[in-house]
Amino acid sequence: MSKLMAVDQLNQLRDIFNRFDMDSDGSLTHLELAALLRSLGLKPSGDQIYMLFNHMDSNGNGAVEFDELVKAMSPDMMTEQILINQKQLLEVFRSFDRDGNGFITLAELAGSMAKMGQPLTYRELTEMIEEADTDGDGVISFNEFARVMAKSAAESFGFPVPLP
Repeated sequence: MSKLMAVDQLNQLRDIFNRFDMDSDGSLTHLELAALLRSLGLKPSGDQIYMLFNHMDSNGNGAVEFDELVKAMSPDMMTEQILINQKQLLEVFRSFDRDGNGFITLAELAGSMAKMGQPLTYRELTEMIEEADTDGDGVISFNEFARVMAKSAAESFGFPVPLP
């Protein structure tokens, strides 16, 4: 049972890693690592990020690959904080996905934004969908939603991060 749980946690960490790997090159930059840590509820200073990054970058190539991240993560961090934040993110996604089909449509986005006191114009709504909809199917999946949230976490550090 514990081995299965560890595999599940590893898969969750890989999913999170991939969301924060903004350029999809299989590694994290300082900025991407900072955004990932912030999404986990951690608030390291710039110096702490620099030291952590250098510690994690065991092969010295100037980037943190997934296996380096796994080696550096403590089991406690992997289990508790990642699971808590993933559950919270899924709850937020579900609050937008009113019909529960796994996608946020333009109508669902409009209704949710209006309900939160932020009614948007059709143009604003379509721009939001277009920005998040990386596969071009006209709706926002959970992974696309999570990617936008990852970008938002990175920007909260004061760094604009383009989505691919």
